[in-house]
Amino acid sequence: MRFTAISWMKRLPGADILAKRLSGSSADGKAAGRMAVSSFAVRVAGAGLAYLSQVILARLMGAHDYGIYSVAWTVVIVLGVIACGGFSTSAGRFLPQYREMRDLDGLRGFLRTSRQAAFLFGAVIAALGIGLIYLLQPVIEHYYVQPLMIVLLVLPVFAVGLVQDGIARSYDWPFIAMLPNFIWRPMAILALLVCLVLAGYPATAELTVVVAVVATISTVLYQYLHLGKRLVQRVPSGSTRIELKTWLAVSLPLLMVDGFIQLITSADVIMISFFQSPDEVAIYFAASRTLALVHFVYFAVRAASAHRFSSFTHNNDAKGLSAYTRQATHWTFWPSLAAGAGLLLVAPLLLRLFGSDFESGYQLIAVLMVGVLARASVGPADALLSMTGHQKTCAGIYAATFAVNVLLNLLLIPAMGLMGAAIATSIAIIFEAAALALAAKRKLNVTTFVLSLLFSPRDPQVDH
Repeated sequence: MRFTAISWMKRLPGADILAKRLSGSSADGKAAGRMAVSSFAVRVAGAGLAYLSQVILARLMGAHDYGIYSVAWTVVIVLGVIACGGFSTSAGRFLPQYREMRDLDGLRGFLRTSRQAAFLFGAVIAALGIGLIYLLQPVIEHYYVQPLMIVLLVLPVFAVGLVQDGIARSYDWPFIAMLPNFIWRPMAILALLVCLVLAGYPATAELTVVVAVVATISTVLYQYLHLGKRLVQRVPSGSTRIELKTWLAVSLPLLMVDGFIQLITSADVIMISFFQSPDEVAIYFAASRTLALVHFVYFAVRAASAHRFSSFTHNNDAKGLSAYTRQATHWTFWPSLAAGAGLLLVAPLLLRLFGSDFESGYQLIAVLMVGVLARASVGPADALLSMTGHQKTCAGIYAATFAVNVLLNLLLIPAMGLMGAAIATSIAIIFEAAALALAAKRKLNVTTFVLSLLFSPRDPQVDH
C-alpha cells in the first residue's frame, strides 16, 4: 500500500514540486518532502474514501439515524482530542528535541508515558460522560442517549490513536500515522456495517456506533503493533526518565489549541442538534463532509510542516523559518482555492448521492467555503505559533474564536436554522485566521497571509 500510494502521487502534476517546496535539499528536508507528499496522498485517498463511506452510511441508515450517528461520532472526535492531553501535538516538539540531543532516556519516557496518559484521560472523560448522560436523560432527546453512551466506550483507545499519530508523524512515518485513521477505520466501519445489513440487521444509529467502536479498536491496535515494530529499530531498550511536569507545561496549551480547533470545527453540528431534528443535522453534516474534500489540503500541509517549524526554531534559523512558512502558505491556499472552485461546480451532484433530501445543503457549502478559504489563506499559522513556543498565544486565539462561534451559533441558529450555523462558523474562522496572522507577525515577524506574501520580497530558498 505504501509504495502504491507514493508511486501514484509521483504521477500527479506538481507532486515533485510540492515535495521540494516543503522540504529542502538535506536528508532531513527530503524526509519532510516525502512526508508532505505522503500526507497529501493519504489525505486525498482518505477524503475520497470518507466521503464515499458517508454517502453509503446515509443511504443505509436514512437521514434520521444518520443525523443521530453524526452527532454521536462528532462528540467522540471532540472529546478524543481533549483526552489525548495535548501529547499528540507535543510529540512534534519533544521527540525531535530528544533525538537531536541523543537523550534516549527522555525519548523512551515520552513514548511510553504519552500513550498511557492518553488512555487514562480518555477513560476518566468517558466515565464522566456516560454518567452525565445517564443523569441528564430526562432533558436529552431519547434517540441520542444510547448511541452516545455506547460510542463513549471507545474514547480511551481513540485518544491513544491520536497520540500514536503524533509520534509517527514526528518520525516522518505518514503511513503509520494516517492510514489507520483515514483509510482503515472508515473501510472497516463500512465493511462491517454492510455485512451486518446483508445478514438482516437494520442499519440503526445504535448498530452503527457499535460498529464504529469495534473498527476503531481494531485499527488503533494495528497502528500500535506496526508503530512498535518501527520504534524498536530506532529506540534501543533501556531506562526511562519521566518529565511529566515539563511535558504537561507544553502539552496542555497545545491541548487547548487542538481542542478549540476541533470545537470550532464541530460545535456547529453539535449545537444544531439542540435546535433542529436529526434530519436537519444530517443535511448539515453532509454539507460539512463535502467541504472536507477541500479542507484536507490544509490538514495535509499542517501535518507535514509542524515538526519542521520546531526544527527551524531549535536551530535558531529565523530566515529559514520565514522562507518555509511562505512555501507552506502557498501550498495550502492555492490548491485549496482550486479545489474549492471545482467543488462548487460538482457539489449539487455530490449531495444528491446522499439522497434527495440533501440537495438543500448546497447553499451551506457555499457559505462554509468562505471560512475554509480564510483558514487556508494563512497556511498552517497555528502550527507555526505552537511549534515556536507561542502555544499559549495560539490557545488564546482559539479560545476567543470558539467563544465567537458559540455566541453567533446561539444567536443565528434559532433565527436562521442551518444557514445561521454556516454563517456563524465562517465568521468565526475569518476572525481566527486574522488573529493568527497578526500574532505570527507580531511574535515572530513572519508573514503568513497569502496576499501579503504575493507582494513581499521572496525569501531565500530553504536549504535544510
